[in-house]
Amino acid sequence: MGCDGGTIPKRHELVKGPKKVEKVDKNAELAARWKYCALSTEKLRRPIVACDLGRLYNKDAVIEYLLDKSGDRPNSEVASHLRGIKDIKELNLTDNPAWEGERRNTKGDRYEDMHCAMFICPVVGLEMNGKHRFCFLQTCGCVFSDRALKEVKTEICHKCGDPFKDENLVVLNGTKEEVEKLREKMEEKRAKAKATKKPKKNKVAETVAEPSDSKENPESTETVSSEGQTSTQNGGDNSQPVPEPPASSSTKVVTPSAATGSKRSIQTMEEKSETYKSLFTSHSSAKRTKDQTSNWVTHTPYHF
Repeated sequence: MGCDGGTIPKRHELVKGPKKVEKVDKNAELAARWKYCALSTEKLRRPIVACDLGRLYNKDAVIEYLLDKSGDRPNSEVASHLRGIKDIKELNLTDNPAWEGERRNTKGDRYEDMHCAMFICPVVGLEMNGKHRFCFLQTCGCVFSDRALKEVKTEICHKCGDPFKDENLVVLNGTKEEVEKLREKMEEKRAKAKATKKPKKNKVAETVAEPSDSKENPESTETVSSEGQTSTQNGGDNSQPVPEPPASSSTKVVTPSAATGSKRSIQTMEEKSETYKSLFTSHSSAKRTKDQTSNWVTHTPYHF
């Protein structure tokens, strides 16, 4: 049953008080955010990319996530806002000359400085280890410390010379408040992009509809009559004199190219040509009978 044999229990063994909150080592937390990928939890290695929220990733890990967005992948919530490769920017980082790499302490017999970072600020020389605030530019991807941007105020990148604005600055591994502001900024940016895409789609639809309208209203065709005047199919009054057609051809039809013509215009032209043929054939047959009668009268002898 316990408590026998002369043992004296203490108070903390009998009374259960509130659990103590476990404290996270700050150095370990900073190292996890600045030296490891936020998605794959592997050590950062080039090429290193960042999103609009200021999180650091390995580019290979992001590509694998975009190809397979299954729910079984760990830390998928961290990259849930990533829709494509355009949502990340490859960083242009400056190497730290004091960084000896991982091989310096292979045996474990040397002191390892947790504050020594792989990259530094190219202007001030501060190490990117989490103790100092760092930002990157969305235009070129160059990374600088916040102190450098405040001391040397300019609208041109210190490293590559590309122009930028304050809106293009994104804080790396910021606080919760800063991440919320960046999220709102990202949503506004995406909403503007959608608004600009809609009118473009409408313009494309209008351009596609224009040729269809032109097919419904084809160019007017001109027909040349025997009187020497041209008449348009649209019913216009404009007429221009043309030379008389030869005697062998009673009518002449001028049609547009096959590319601009349509079935409707061809049918109307055929109907008109048939009416003209019927008129001229009736006129020629009447003239022929008249000539025959006159010849019969003049050449036939009279018998009394």
